[in-house]
Amino acid sequence: MIDATVLVSTVFAGLSPLIVQDVADEDRAIRLRMRTPDHPGACPDCGTTTSRVHGYHQRIVADVPVDARPVVLEVRVRRLVCATAGCRRTFREQIPGLLRRYQRRTVRLATQVAAVVKELAGRAAARTLQVMAIPVTRFTALRMLLALPLPLAAAPRVLGVDDFALRKGDVYATILIDVETNQRIDVLPGRKAETLTDWLRAHPGVEVVCRDGSTTYAQAIRDALPDAVQVSDRWHLWNGLGEAVRKEVGAHSSCWAQHGPPLQDGKRAATTLERWRQVHELIDAGVGLLETARRLQLALNTVKRYARASEPERMRRAPQYRPTLVDPYRDHLRARRAEEPAIPVQTLLTEIKELGYTGSQNLLYRYINQGRVEADRPTISAKRVTRLLLSNPDKLTDADRELAERLSSSCVEMTVLVTAIRDFAALLKPDPKNDERLDTWILMVRAADLPHLHSFCTGLDQDRAAVEAGLTLPHHNGGTEGVNNKTKMIKRQMYGRAGFRLLRHRILLG
Repeated sequence: MIDATVLVSTVFAGLSPLIVQDVADEDRAIRLRMRTPDHPGACPDCGTTTSRVHGYHQRIVADVPVDARPVVLEVRVRRLVCATAGCRRTFREQIPGLLRRYQRRTVRLATQVAAVVKELAGRAAARTLQVMAIPVTRFTALRMLLALPLPLAAAPRVLGVDDFALRKGDVYATILIDVETNQRIDVLPGRKAETLTDWLRAHPGVEVVCRDGSTTYAQAIRDALPDAVQVSDRWHLWNGLGEAVRKEVGAHSSCWAQHGPPLQDGKRAATTLERWRQVHELIDAGVGLLETARRLQLALNTVKRYARASEPERMRRAPQYRPTLVDPYRDHLRARRAEEPAIPVQTLLTEIKELGYTGSQNLLYRYINQGRVEADRPTISAKRVTRLLLSNPDKLTDADRELAERLSSSCVEMTVLVTAIRDFAALLKPDPKNDERLDTWILMVRAADLPHLHSFCTGLDQDRAAVEAGLTLPHHNGGTEGVNNKTKMIKRQMYGRAGFRLLRHRILLG
């Protein structure tokens, strides 16, 4: 048999600074009566030790659960008399590492609760702690979360800056991290230049700043740290190229989609061609873009889009069809219509239903009327063409690689476009000579008839120093994007209702 005293000292080993007087089983909880030892206590002001007791007080605190039941401590503490003349008359003794002033939980229980609320915040933390036999309301969980001290981080040598949405399209905030350690530094309200400028001036020591293509952040960094090196993030450079490529691919639909269903036709296509003619007649007559937009009552960006197209055919687009339930039976439909051109649609519907078709008759009608059955190949969207051209050929399947090669050879501009993509991809591996290679790449692109890539090159020139730093230095904003990704998870976890103060706290504690 194990002695009860040994059992109590084993189960409640964390309470060893106190003397256990009684253990009571109250069915739904375990209650312990305890007292402090009769050792002298030190005055918190002068440090003089004393054993003179002025009186006794009882503290009721919660401890970590045992056997899935709450543990309640009734602790008798002493009020001692300070023997130093002129010092405080009495003081209540404290138990370091076990009890804190004004707290109703032991230190170890508060540590466990803090670990849960740090990850789950309010309601989720309260539900989880309830299962752990630690009753806590969601309001208490949030108070304990906001009471956790934030880590103190000095201004890093290499700073990462990026924005994220508190309410997409309306309210934003700015995240700052240490690029070298991925440690969160701070979260700023808004994304205005003044906010970042004030922070940088208040935290000297930053030598390199990684950012996206934001002109607001660029101006803020120039104002606060004129000598700092600005680094344009390589992922954002690649993403910007991808947007330009997508527009170029769409402009050359008449080239790579010539073996598919016919391009857009009818009243809308005729209107597009007529607008192209009107825009170019005015431009050839020396009318500016803004005046052209006013005369034709079009948006300025629309006029720019028409002006970039050197031929009217570049304004026509391949039809973009989503995958449908009819696609698996396309070969059967094509063979049957070739054998019997006048075959009724109802007959085709009956046949493919026997093969497993579960769609409607209207869907089959639209599929046939769109010309998708007789096309030499199913229509491919401009978005998918862009994805194929931007992908590493070594990572494509044989079929996709063959398709990408066929698409890239559909016209001279598409061939030059693929060459430009691959040459720019080689620049994304940092190298001291990439600044010279970037000059060569821009000259090659501007010599080709690729107006959307010309606009991309103009953007590179406007932020040339940061772009060259991004292509030659190893720093990037990957860690910042990772923090933004986790921030989205935190927002979803709190149903998007987290205020800035709470969200900032959780981001920095992460």
